[in-house]
Amino acid sequence: MDLILLAKAAVMGVVEGLTEFLPISSTGHLILAGALLDFNDEKAKVFDIAIQTGAILAVIIVYWARLRDTLMQLPTQRQAQRFALNVAIGFLPAVVLGLLAGKAIKAHLFTPTVVATTFILGGLVILWAERRPATSVRVEDVDAMTPWDALKVGLVQCLAMVPGTSRSGATIIGGMLLGLSRRAATDFSFYLAIPTLIGAGAYSLYKERALLSVADLPMFVVGLIMSFLSAWLCVRWLLRYIASHNFVVFAWYRIAFGLVVLATAWGGWIDWRG
Repeated sequence: MDLILLAKAAVMGVVEGLTEFLPISSTGHLILAGALLDFNDEKAKVFDIAIQTGAILAVIIVYWARLRDTLMQLPTQRQAQRFALNVAIGFLPAVVLGLLAGKAIKAHLFTPTVVATTFILGGLVILWAERRPATSVRVEDVDAMTPWDALKVGLVQCLAMVPGTSRSGATIIGGMLLGLSRRAATDFSFYLAIPTLIGAGAYSLYKERALLSVADLPMFVVGLIMSFLSAWLCVRWLLRYIASHNFVVFAWYRIAFGLVVLATAWGGWIDWRG
């Protein structure tokens, strides 16, 4: 058993769990961590996507009561049916765009310039969203969302296919700009992550199955466990944080990270095309 490889898997799992649900782009941080750890070959790229499942398990546990009640009430309760429909509608645009343009996006947009630009632009959008004049909130809770609201958030989620954008950042900030409360946008972002990230992980494992073997199982198990534990702590912290804070600190972090991307790319230290 390669203990160094397992240690790298553990670090990558922690990076995934801590960054997946914050508006700072887990993809960018995994590229950076992978470069620093020399953990960035083709198998590592599959690993990065697969361990998202561990992070999603943390969301399922945190929201277990709501998810359980929805499943039990789905055959008879209109509210549960509406909630499930909204999640499905929000999930659909990412599926369509991923199947139609996934290869082209990976081929042309995974460049240092794009990654840095999306980090910085995303930070500026957050600053603008947080500092704009207060407007009325239309949707206080996810149960008040309409299918049209869900579709719009789903379309915004597609922006996250551009590396450095951040899926959670796009859906949370996008939801707020579309009239959702901070809590409703955050909750729906987490619910939407369940099918999105599980689907991405399963598809990646199936598509790249020829790269994997039974010997890789310990590496994946360690990554999944560490991703789950760190994501569980992060999600619980974020739900408390948004009760009394905005996302400005993440905006400045994104801008600083974007400058790091440019500096490391120009210096030839990190290959941001991963």
